[in-house]
Amino acid sequence: MTSSPLAPYAAHDSRTRGRRYPEPPPAFRSEFQRDRDRIIHSTAFRRLVYKTQVFVNHEGDLYRTRLTHSIEVAQIARTIARALALNETLVEAICLAHDLGHTPFGHAGQDALNECMRAYGGFEHNLQSLRVVDELEERYGSFPGLNLTFETREGILKHCSLNNARQLGELGERFIKRQQPSLEAQVANIADEIAYNNHDVDDGLRAGLIEISELLELPVFAREHHTVVTLHPQLSGRRLIHEIVRRMINHVVVDLIETTAQRIRDVNPADIEAVRALSEPLVSFSDTVAAEHQQLKRFLRERVYLHYRVLRMTNKARQVIRSLFDTFFSRPELLPPEHHAAARRMEAESGEAGRARAVADYIAGMTDRYAIEEYERLFDPAKRS
Repeated sequence: MTSSPLAPYAAHDSRTRGRRYPEPPPAFRSEFQRDRDRIIHSTAFRRLVYKTQVFVNHEGDLYRTRLTHSIEVAQIARTIARALALNETLVEAICLAHDLGHTPFGHAGQDALNECMRAYGGFEHNLQSLRVVDELEERYGSFPGLNLTFETREGILKHCSLNNARQLGELGERFIKRQQPSLEAQVANIADEIAYNNHDVDDGLRAGLIEISELLELPVFAREHHTVVTLHPQLSGRRLIHEIVRRMINHVVVDLIETTAQRIRDVNPADIEAVRALSEPLVSFSDTVAAEHQQLKRFLRERVYLHYRVLRMTNKARQVIRSLFDTFFSRPELLPPEHHAAARRMEAESGEAGRARAVADYIAGMTDRYAIEEYERLFDPAKRS
C-alpha cells in the first residue's frame, strides 16, 4: 500500500532544514521516521509510563500516564494529518516527544519545579523536552541527545519566552517574529488538547470526581450522551462512557479537519515557509466547537483539577519536589555520581544557575515512583539509602 502524496505546504523529508550534527541520510527510512524511532527508543520515552497525567501513579493502574497520553495524542494527530495531506510521520514524532521533559506528578510537579527555579531561569516542560532530545539523552557516540531534525524540534517547542527564544538561534526565531510553526506542529499541538480534554473526562468519571449528571450541563457531552442512549438504551457503566467519549473526540476531530481544510484553501500557502510566515495558525476549530472546547476545559479545571482529592495529591507532589530540590541544591554531593558530576561541571560554567539546572534535570527525569522513593531515602530514617 503506497502512502498518499503530500500537499505542497506539508513538511517534506527532502527539504528538511536538517540536524544540528550532520549525518548520512538513513538507508531505508525517511528522516522523520528516524526521528520517531529515536524517540521511541529513548530512555525519557520509557520513563513516561510512570509519569502522571492527572492522577499520581500509584493511585490506580487504569488511569492515563504520560506514555498512554502521548500514544493517544499521536493516534488523533495522525488521523488529522492524513486527512489534510500532511506528513503523518513527522506529526507522530512530535506527538511522541512532546512530553519527554515533563516532571513527575504532572502539572503540579512542573509548577513546583518552576517555583524552585524562579531565580535561575525558571522551568518549562516544553523547553525541557527540547533539552532532553538535544542534550540529556545519552545514546550515540557522535553527538549528545538524539540529534533530531529541525522540524521535529520545532514541533516540540510549543511555547517559549522571548528571552529563551533569543538563546535558541533559528529555532527561536518564530517566537521573536511572531510567526507560526509547520502545520504538522500545529496539528500535534491541538491534538494534545483534544486528547487530554476528552480523556480527562474519562479518568475523572473513573475516579468518581465527577458524575454524568454534572457533565450533562455541557452541550458537547449532552449531545453525544443523547445520541448514545437513543441508539443504545441498554448501555451503562464503562461502555456508556467509552461510547460517549469516543464520539466527543470524533466530533471535534471532524470539525477540526473540515475547518482547517477550508482555511488552507482560503490562504493557499505555496509551501511550508508560507505557512511559517503567517501571523496566525491555520489549524483550528470552528467558532462553535472552539467555544465548546473551552467550556469543557473550564469544567475540568473547576470540577477535576481543583477537586479536593486532586489538590491533596498535588500538595504532596509540591512538597516532594520542593524538598528534593532544596536538599540537592544545598548538598549536591547527595546526588548520584553522574548527576553530581554534571552539577559540578554546570556550576563551573554558569555558577549557581548551572548547579540549579543540573538539579532540575535530575528531578524532571524522575518518574512519580522514583521521586517518592528518593524522598523517602532522604527523609525517612527507616529507609535504606
